[in-house]
Amino acid sequence: MIAHATLAVSDYNTAKEFYKKALAPLGYEFTEDHPEWGAGGYKEGGHTSFWIGQKPTVVGGHVAFEAKNKEAVDAFYKEALAAGGKDNGAPGYRKDYWSGYYAAFVHDKDGNNVEVVWFDYDAK
Repeated sequence: MIAHATLAVSDYNTAKEFYKKALAPLGYEFTEDHPEWGAGGYKEGGHTSFWIGQKPTVVGGHVAFEAKNKEAVDAFYKEALAAGGKDNGAPGYRKDYWSGYYAAFVHDKDGNNVEVVWFDYDAK
């Protein structure tokens, strides 16, 4: 079980606003603001599980969030692009992964690959 994950970012304030907008369709709220450290956290459900942290050097990472339905994947993609993200894979089924793997991918300003996936167990 993962308690939390952190992505490195080059500009804390820009990244903070991007993730506020991009993760809202998934039910995440910005709950921890630590500008003195260049770090902030987002909560969905029980505790603050996703963090960003400003670093002098950023090597792009990958994080995948699970959505509750297909519409949330679509909403994430739309909001992430509107907030300045770059397309890395429009919403759709990734049958090369698995027939029910419905996902969208966006690069944030730092090149982190942010994925949102919904597992469609009824897909054939």
